[in-house]
Amino acid sequence: MTHEQEPKAETPQDFHLAGVPDEFQRLWTPHRMVYIQQGEPETEDCPFCRAPSMADEDSLIVARGRHAFVICNLFPYNSGHLLVCPYRHISTYDLATPEEVAEIGELTQIAMRVVRSVSGNHGFNLGMNQGAVAGAGISAHLHQHIVPRWAQDANFLPIIAKTKALPQLLGEVRETLAEAWPKPEHTENEHHD
Repeated sequence: MTHEQEPKAETPQDFHLAGVPDEFQRLWTPHRMVYIQQGEPETEDCPFCRAPSMADEDSLIVARGRHAFVICNLFPYNSGHLLVCPYRHISTYDLATPEEVAEIGELTQIAMRVVRSVSGNHGFNLGMNQGAVAGAGISAHLHQHIVPRWAQDANFLPIIAKTKALPQLLGEVRETLAEAWPKPEHTENEHHD
């Protein structure tokens, strides 16, 4: 074999050139540059601050308490994925008042019972991501996730296709949960900031 017939040696940069296939799909989201450059929205732009001023059907609110409310997650992991949010614009759990902590806990328990009664789920994931670095999509406003889980809810779509199939529309989920939510013993529905 002569020098001209030898195969060309690959250089390390050959593996990292643009266009070299990899396992990642690209989702181009240039509209997020505003968020990246400006940071999280202030109080007046916060979806959790804005939601209580809207009709429940429009904001996807399932139930309202005195210090906190329950809302459907706009980007759910599973059907029935709820968030419990205080009305006050606070970022972390340690800033919540004892009254807010108590009501967030109470609304979480009620939400679990209601979701279980209408969907027959087998378990739940509960959690609060505190800060953007911890995974909070909206870290400026405290919210607790309530995610129903079923033994059969893991299939090939999330693993192979990075896609989650949700069998119910958000409006239907909100309506079903709101109808099943226990009615308050008193008629006072207003919250206090």
